[in-house]
Amino acid sequence: MSNDIRTLEPKALWNNFADLNAVPRGSKKEERVIQFMVDFGKKLNLETIVDPVGNVIIKKPASKGMENRKTVVMQSHLDMVHQKNSDTIFDFDTEGIKMKIVGDWVKAEGTTLGADNGLGVAAIMSVLASKDIKHPAIEALFTIDEETGMTGAMGLQAGYLNGEILLNLDTEEDDEIDIGCAGGIDITAENAYNEVHTPSNSYGYSIAVTGLNGGHSGMDIHKGLGNANKIMNRILYEVQDAIRISEINGGSLRNAIPRESFAIISVYNSQKDIFTKTIKKIIKEIKTEFKTVDPNLEIEFKEIEAPKKVMTSISQTTLLKTLYAAHNGVYRMSHDMADLVETSNNVAKVIVKDELIKILCLTRSSVESSKKDLANALKSTFEMAGYNVSLSGSYPGWKPDVASPILKVLTENYEKLFNEKASVVACHAGLECGILGTNYPEMDMISFGPTIQGAHSPDERANIKSSQKFWKFLLTILENIPLKK
Repeated sequence: MSNDIRTLEPKALWNNFADLNAVPRGSKKEERVIQFMVDFGKKLNLETIVDPVGNVIIKKPASKGMENRKTVVMQSHLDMVHQKNSDTIFDFDTEGIKMKIVGDWVKAEGTTLGADNGLGVAAIMSVLASKDIKHPAIEALFTIDEETGMTGAMGLQAGYLNGEILLNLDTEEDDEIDIGCAGGIDITAENAYNEVHTPSNSYGYSIAVTGLNGGHSGMDIHKGLGNANKIMNRILYEVQDAIRISEINGGSLRNAIPRESFAIISVYNSQKDIFTKTIKKIIKEIKTEFKTVDPNLEIEFKEIEAPKKVMTSISQTTLLKTLYAAHNGVYRMSHDMADLVETSNNVAKVIVKDELIKILCLTRSSVESSKKDLANALKSTFEMAGYNVSLSGSYPGWKPDVASPILKVLTENYEKLFNEKASVVACHAGLECGILGTNYPEMDMISFGPTIQGAHSPDERANIKSSQKFWKFLLTILENIPLKK
């Protein structure tokens, strides 16, 4: 890691971020980062609690003169999305993130950066460790497993927190104040298929879709970015009469727009020329379509040793038609908030191997009935093709409250500090506020953060100047928390 990161301002924020990023902290593998936070709290001689599911709570008394202010819960999640470029050699389970400065941005070397939500965690750590920051009583809540199910927030029981206000530091545009978010549900479709020996006199080919931007399947879903699984399916559909599929491996995490997909196929000897001509044509068409939003898209096919087994023709046809029919992208825009995606789906992962097809989707919506509608549409699509479908991991959205008292504090102070009005928005990502509100319904919640781009992809980057703006805003908010009633 470049030591220059530790010289950036504000130093406390970037040094805590560097310390955090030295600890492997993938979702559902948070044991080391939980211990890291426990050690951090105990070193400061602050009350430190680990709840039954692994969330860490660190409590700090108010600074002198701030004892009569409302207690504030500062909240961020400990886990990060693990994504890397295919040519990057890196072990997320054992290595710390390697960071570098590129212009006015901090990036990682070929992997996700972990600024989502590591900068929020680092900001809270900086407040906890400070000796000169004015703040009310703080309850720092570090949740686990936000990225793959929000089980930390779901598992947080009533009674651990006494704060009246919650500051969630997990949004990614520094001029926005979030007052609502989408809920989500995981959709898993599985189907067995029969394999047969590869027809004699067949050629083997590999197809690789790479170089897509990918990104956050909520925050970036409206951008029309390429989905590697849908692109691969489109290619295979166009050449289906000339091929038999042996394997497909596309995408990775449900909450990341898939950047890569790989397939192994056989091509009938008699169809090789037609196959080559057709696939070149469709590759050219697809690259032309995506040249603006995904200029680095690469689609390559090359001859390899023929696979030993392939799908039956019927299984192949059913798979390709099913994936073509499965909705991907924006499903419905909000009628209540301008430019807000209400409902969407990400066809996140497609695995075809060893006589089992597995398709993973994440459906999001800020409206529960619309989330159910799209989930049912996808479920019906898969079930009509004979797939077994399970719905899991459902979590609620966060309903906007334009009359929120803490919203008034943020909007007024933002305008005073920066001589412009902040955008008050709801986002199409899954923030934990809606879930936390189930056990703490009276808590007044708000979300904000520094500018982060490319979250959930190896292009993730955090803006340096924005982190300074965010830090200044955060300290001002803490200093202006309302008095207790």
